[in-house]
Amino acid sequence: MNSAQRPSHPSATWLGSFLPWGRTRRRDRTEPAIDGLLLVCVLGLLGLGFVMVASASLPIGARDYADPFFFVVRHGIALGLALTCGLICFVIPIQLWERSGIWLLLLCCGLLLLVLVPGIGRTVNGATRWIPLGPFALQPAELVKFVAVIYMSGYLVRRQLEVTTSMIGFIRPMVLIGLAASLIMVQPDFGTTAVILAVVMTLLLLGGVALWPFALLFISIGVGLALLIWIEPYRLERVTSFINPFDDPFNTDYQLSHALIAMGRGEWLGVGLGNGIQKQFYLPEAHTDFLLAVIGEELGVLGVIAVIMTFALIAWRAFDIGARAHAIGDNFSAYAAHGFGLLLGLQAFINAGVNTGLLPTKGLPLPFISYGSNALIVSVMAAALLLRIDFELRRRDSRPLPEAGVARGLTAPRGIRWRRA
Repeated sequence: MNSAQRPSHPSATWLGSFLPWGRTRRRDRTEPAIDGLLLVCVLGLLGLGFVMVASASLPIGARDYADPFFFVVRHGIALGLALTCGLICFVIPIQLWERSGIWLLLLCCGLLLLVLVPGIGRTVNGATRWIPLGPFALQPAELVKFVAVIYMSGYLVRRQLEVTTSMIGFIRPMVLIGLAASLIMVQPDFGTTAVILAVVMTLLLLGGVALWPFALLFISIGVGLALLIWIEPYRLERVTSFINPFDDPFNTDYQLSHALIAMGRGEWLGVGLGNGIQKQFYLPEAHTDFLLAVIGEELGVLGVIAVIMTFALIAWRAFDIGARAHAIGDNFSAYAAHGFGLLLGLQAFINAGVNTGLLPTKGLPLPFISYGSNALIVSVMAAALLLRIDFELRRRDSRPLPEAGVARGLTAPRGIRWRRA
């Protein structure tokens, strides 16, 4: 047998890259497995939220439930549930999320219908949004925010050509999204509907949809939302009252005027943790939608800036993760990362705008911080999927990179023996 007919050493083929004697190049093993900055930002906001919910809710807990720690205990339990759900989301592979998008959205639509069934849905302050589950109340509208990103990301990957070239590919996903949005509006929940539609339309734009159908849909949705504001007096009052919040400070402008007073009292460094006055039955929903105003009063403008900058860092890390996924052709992860970054950032922007009088008053909680188990759980789940996407990208980058000759399956030159590395 001549040398040309001799079987080459196993390391000379693709299998050699998996064997101990195959020479490989690896990236720096000291690189962390997940995005540490993103994780620190999320945990920091969760910790700040627990402290501020405790500070803001003690008076109302003592007054309404004869227990100052009523909301503190419930928020602690919700935080534990959120971290558990986040851990579950983190361990699930991204491919499974991609395949499950349509089924998750159908499940959410079923839950939204269940909310409207008399005797099942719970009504609070004229809104029917919750399904009682013992001590816990499920709010399907919050879950739709999370699932809509998963569904749209998967759809844009499966139907990329249709979305960019035909009208039907653009309209088809809006059927289910429109159904979910309509069911949410019946509850009613205008803010959640607006956030979901904004995120979905942005993902469609990122997916390469043609501009003229996108502009047509944008105008149609804008006109529809404007009509919903016009036909409901309380929505119109919210839109117009923020222009001059001290015109009617004891009626329509009550919340905003006291939020601005809280911000003004805090000045730069705040009056000190626990020393706020507006939470003492002056500012309604101080531990939920207007918790940022309490932060402004007790921790000052610098505390508010720190919170806003932390959300900016989270959005930046999400967009960077999406860009890295897009660079290697993982489009689902790219769309999902951009969608979750936009979802968290947009909610934080709206809440901050409402608390500072830049936007009309709307009941949207501040992610990771405000009291409310459903919103807290969904925010942590979104962050967990961002960490999962980043984890899978880093794991891909850390795989062995074979030498050029080994990667091509070349045999060793004549007269040269393979040596164990």
